[in-house]
Amino acid sequence: MSAVEEDFGSEEWGARGTAGVSIAANVEFDAVDVQLGGRVVLDQFTLTLRPGEIVCLLGESGSGKSTALRVAAGIQPIHAGAVRINGETVSAPGKTVPPDRRGIGLMFQDFALFPHLTVLRNVLFGLRQLGRSAALVQARAALRRVGLADRENDYPHMLSGGQQQRLALARSVAPRPGVLLLDEPFSSLDARLRETVRDETLAVLRETHVTSLIVTHDPEEAMVLGDRVALLRHGKIAQIGTASEIYRQPIDLNAARFFSPLSEIDATVRNGAASTPLGPLETPDIADGTRVTIAIRPAGGASLAADGAGVMGRIVGKRDAIGVDICEVRVDGLNAPLGVRQPANAELNVGQDVFVTLNREHVLVFPRD
Repeated sequence: MSAVEEDFGSEEWGARGTAGVSIAANVEFDAVDVQLGGRVVLDQFTLTLRPGEIVCLLGESGSGKSTALRVAAGIQPIHAGAVRINGETVSAPGKTVPPDRRGIGLMFQDFALFPHLTVLRNVLFGLRQLGRSAALVQARAALRRVGLADRENDYPHMLSGGQQQRLALARSVAPRPGVLLLDEPFSSLDARLRETVRDETLAVLRETHVTSLIVTHDPEEAMVLGDRVALLRHGKIAQIGTASEIYRQPIDLNAARFFSPLSEIDATVRNGAASTPLGPLETPDIADGTRVTIAIRPAGGASLAADGAGVMGRIVGKRDAIGVDICEVRVDGLNAPLGVRQPANAELNVGQDVFVTLNREHVLVFPRD
């Protein structure tokens, strides 16, 4: 049996609801600036995490998300602004309280396990302030919760990738920190394993009630994990909100593009509507004469039917994705095929003429400069 198969089958996570509870902390980034090599990486970065809240920092490479995490950890000094934990300033220009005095837990992309220590001793490492007996109780409870109670005498290299991730999680939460910082924690896992590990990790975070800041470049992951999602751009938060808010009401076209592919149509508003090859689109809040970009999300933005109302199009591409059809539809007047994702329909095939209708709820309109 392979390591990945072990994670799916014989090795189970511990019972939910058994993780130790943390005293969650408030974290505040107040107009933080960071410069590295003469380049501004964080620019007036401002964010507040409420106790017990999970916030995902989402952005492209170089947007500053990992730097923000290092600042919170006390690894990266700042050049302006302040970071406060429960109202106490832990970072300011010329002042950086070290990580071990911040009451935080860290979980890195590469897990950062100690290869020369056993599974149990890896977890005990963060519990050195407790007495031996209390530390053993707390460490073993954390290992039981992640399903590694029977591996405490093994070494990290003897574990699969998913089990190493579990060990890193156990080590992070065992001290019951007020804040947990996670840097791309699932990116190194097999795609099939990632969803299971992610769901169980989220359950542990909820049980411990720890304030969590998670860095990711995966929009779907951010939307699944975060109470709020913060989209970073050039060292600043371009938009923050719940997954639903930031998906349904992106601040601009670039933000919308980050969360899914789009079919885009340029148009001009006339008489309260934008004319498109897919039919008119009402734009009651946009002044006549405004040039706009119509952005259609593949999931829900348009629907296809073999007959009925709508604009005629032709399916030029179709892929099956476990109960979902991913179609490309050629429509006269569009520069590129329209992307549509909808429940699988065996009656729709490549080369077939179909009727296309727009769903205004999943169609976005942005003014163009």
